[in-house]
Amino acid sequence: MTTDTPRFVLDSYALLALVQDEAGASAVQALLRRAFEQQVQLAMSVINYGEVFYRSIRDRGLDQAALLMSDLESHPITFFDIDLELIRVSAELKAVHPIAFADCIAAALAQRLGATVATGDADFRRLEHLVRVEWLSAS
Repeated sequence: MTTDTPRFVLDSYALLALVQDEAGASAVQALLRRAFEQQVQLAMSVINYGEVFYRSIRDRGLDQAALLMSDLESHPITFFDIDLELIRVSAELKAVHPIAFADCIAAALAQRLGATVATGDADFRRLEHLVRVEWLSAS
């Protein structure tokens, strides 16, 4: 894969839309198809992964959520650990913008990777001047 391959950071909204078959699910499926075909690179922070996991536990129970997450891990998504620099940038975003900290982490990861955030979360409208956003559904 070349370095000019488009990169997308998935926030929790994106994967939750997919697994709950909500608005934006078809757009996430299209991104996954493109990633399997190596037309795009997909990334997600482990914090956003954790959000999807705990919400899935609440909705489906631990066993079903674990199976779901195992399936998601088989998709062409690179999961990024959080380091101090990413936390610092995320904290700076959170200090200025009234959005969830996990959203700030997704935005900071997108900035680091030169990527576009794929989301339907309207809170990202507050960050569009700082990071590119691919809207998965009307928000």
